[in-house]
Amino acid sequence: MEKTGSIDSLGSKRSSSRQPSVDSLSSTSTSRSDRSAPAKAASTMSSDSLTTSEFSPELRVKPKIHTKVLRESDKEEPQLLPNEAVQDTAQDVTYFCPFTGPLRGAVTITNYRLFFKCIDREPAFVLDLPLGVVSRVEKIGSASSRGDVSYGLVCKDMRNLRFAHKQLDDTLRKSIFEVLMKFAFPVSNGLQIFAFEYGQVFPENGWKVYDAVSEYKRQGIPNESWRITKVNDHYELCDTYPSTLAVPVNIPDEELKRVAAFRAKGRIPVLSWIHPESQATVTRCSQPMVGVNGKRSKEDEKYLQAIMDANAQSHKLFIFDARPSVNAAANKMKGGGYESEDAYQNAELVFLDIHNIHVMRESLRKLKDVVYPNIEDSHWLSNLESTHWLEHIKLILAGALRIADKVESGKTSVVVHCSDGWDRTAQLTSLAMLMLDGYYRTIRGFEVLLEKEWLSFGHRFQLRIGHGDKNHTDADRSPVFIQFIDCVWQLTRQFPAAFEFNEYFLVTILDHLYSCLFGTFLCNSEQQRLKEEIPKRTVSLWSYVNSQLEEFTNPLYVNFSNHVLFPVVSLRHLELWVGYYIRWNPRMRPQEPVHQRYKELLAKRAELQKRVDELQREVTNRSASSSSERAGSPTRSITPVQTFV
Repeated sequence: MEKTGSIDSLGSKRSSSRQPSVDSLSSTSTSRSDRSAPAKAASTMSSDSLTTSEFSPELRVKPKIHTKVLRESDKEEPQLLPNEAVQDTAQDVTYFCPFTGPLRGAVTITNYRLFFKCIDREPAFVLDLPLGVVSRVEKIGSASSRGDVSYGLVCKDMRNLRFAHKQLDDTLRKSIFEVLMKFAFPVSNGLQIFAFEYGQVFPENGWKVYDAVSEYKRQGIPNESWRITKVNDHYELCDTYPSTLAVPVNIPDEELKRVAAFRAKGRIPVLSWIHPESQATVTRCSQPMVGVNGKRSKEDEKYLQAIMDANAQSHKLFIFDARPSVNAAANKMKGGGYESEDAYQNAELVFLDIHNIHVMRESLRKLKDVVYPNIEDSHWLSNLESTHWLEHIKLILAGALRIADKVESGKTSVVVHCSDGWDRTAQLTSLAMLMLDGYYRTIRGFEVLLEKEWLSFGHRFQLRIGHGDKNHTDADRSPVFIQFIDCVWQLTRQFPAAFEFNEYFLVTILDHLYSCLFGTFLCNSEQQRLKEEIPKRTVSLWSYVNSQLEEFTNPLYVNFSNHVLFPVVSLRHLELWVGYYIRWNPRMRPQEPVHQRYKELLAKRAELQKRVDELQREVTNRSASSSSERAGSPTRSITPVQTFV
């Protein structure tokens, strides 16, 4: 597999006429428009600007359904989705926009969204907010001298919104913001999350994107060293693991059960990815339960030896523990810990120093304080540094890079774990696989990666995000998945031609992480999703995405599936993702509609490819006719040239 350490080497194998377009679009001179989200992505979930054409994507585009875009002349109600119903409306509400000042208008609350429209301005101002984005609602002070009551909405997507409306004369009638709280936190109020009611039909069923057996088959599993086991078919071995697991062929199911008893939450080492040439593997698990007395498990030691033996290229095994060594040692007091190099022969233990979910939550809170609503320009760099956000991104990327390098360059198998194996472990394995395997850098391949490493292997989305739950102080909440998507964006910045998807795709995923419109990110495990019948009762996000792929396609993409990406992970090469974290600030949006320009480039690319194909056929036909006319006479044959746009 070819290694790629820069943009130049990635694009060097194609026609040189293509490369300048990559450079011109990724150069520092145009970094502002490229770094910011596309115009429509800038308000993927809502609009904080003075425009009427930017709405959440489910309103803006519906496959094979012609949807009107709201204009000033339209009614003041939102366009409703299937099974979305208006719950309450209020006139004469003030929205305190941090960028344009107070705006008076009307608020509509549905079972899915808050919709505010001010028609006193040119053009009309619209705020369209899915209620799943709301983290908490606060009543600010008591009624003012004018009789206004203020409410603050703290959002999960970096915003804080503030509204005020007149004190109601009818004391029995609920305030519209009390109605909002009921539908913003349906789980806490005994209601269904809107995803269970949303009934949009799409041309493709996104629930069929990922099939575990098919994905293992793509990787060449089963083979002489690895087998697929159904020991977890009913989630009895491990209730947070998928039903289909790949394990070393010489370890019987009975031994797997004894290994599970020695691993936290029963999360045994299982295969995530295998190198197609060297057979070096990436396996994932949870911490061993060694405790303060240094307990050992012969079955676990034999199991890791089997993982090492499955790779004939190396007689060593690297165990990457995502935690700082101090934290890993402290876990011994709770019965956990880490592998002893004395107990595990030929294994080397490496700590990656990635901090826990509580540190990450606090870091994002500090980042929000720095970027919203206004940026203090004179202290921007020092304020950003004080959040430590980019330091955490660097450590995650650096850890994934070390894993990818050991597998690719060292031809050595690796085992990855943190404490429970569903947060930092998922970040590291999925990023390493993204660097190693070009399939995961396609749109469908990335969907498979998320379904496999995050959803099926039990990242606790419900707990980390808090879907429909009003308990915003829950210690289990953390931006683990947001950090992963941020790391993916950092990779797309360094390798702009290596990914089939664009920035809008990543922003859309994060927005629907919160929206509760789709069932993709609901629940904490595969078992829970099956129990709740999520695939039957809800729509997959991939149904929506795959029904309009042109919206999410990168026009600069070059399919080098055998390239391995080795990013530069020093802080000076990392950037704050302005197009996501600061997209609500109108001054940070691109002056040029990049998303529209991408579409134009895609159309031009298709047009040029069609012309190339026509010329190719013409050359082939001429070659054939020339050969038939001069049969028997010595002539130089024309070899068709394989050309790609």
